[in-house]
Amino acid sequence: MKTIQNTIEKVVVNSSFGKLATNTPDFVGKLLPEIEEQFAAITGQKGEQRPARISISGFKLREGVVIGLKSTLRGARARQFVARTVSIVLPRVRDFHGIKISGIDRDGNLTFGIREHTVYPEIVLEKVRAPFGIEVTVVPKQRMDNAAAVVFYKGLGIPFEKEVKKVKSSTSANK
Repeated sequence: MKTIQNTIEKVVVNSSFGKLATNTPDFVGKLLPEIEEQFAAITGQKGEQRPARISISGFKLREGVVIGLKSTLRGARARQFVARTVSIVLPRVRDFHGIKISGIDRDGNLTFGIREHTVYPEIVLEKVRAPFGIEVTVVPKQRMDNAAAVVFYKGLGIPFEKEVKKVKSSTSANK
C-alpha cells in the first residue's frame, strides 16, 4: 500500500456561519476576528473569506457580507490535518458512528462535516463565543471509483460506518 504522502493531493476545509453574520449586529468587528483565529488554529493557515454572492431578503443576507471561510491544505499540512482529524478529532465527536460511505463522490473525493469546531484540541472552550461547523473534503491524487476509494480511505485510517441491515419484525406473526 502506498504511503500517505504520495496519495493526497489536497484537503479543502470550509466553514459557513451565515446565521451568525445576519443575526449579530456587530459580527464583523467582534465575532469574525475570533472565528478567523480559531479557524486558523484548526487548519494551520489563515482562511480565505467567502462573501455572499447574492442578497436574499428572507434570510436578511446582503451581497458581499462574509458568510464563510475556506482553506486549501497541500503537502505536509494536508497529511498532518488528515492524520490529526482521524486519530484525535473524530473519536471526540459525540455519537460518532463513522463516516458515511455516501460521502465519496464519483471521482473518489471524500467529504464529511463536523458540527462543532470545539472538538479540535487547539480550541480553548472558554474563549468560544460562537461555535461553527466545518466541512472537510479530501482529494486524492488519482481519480478512482467508489470501491477503490473505500479501500484507499480505510488504508488512511478513516473510520466508515457499518452497514446495519434493518430486519422487518412482524408483530402479528407472534400473536
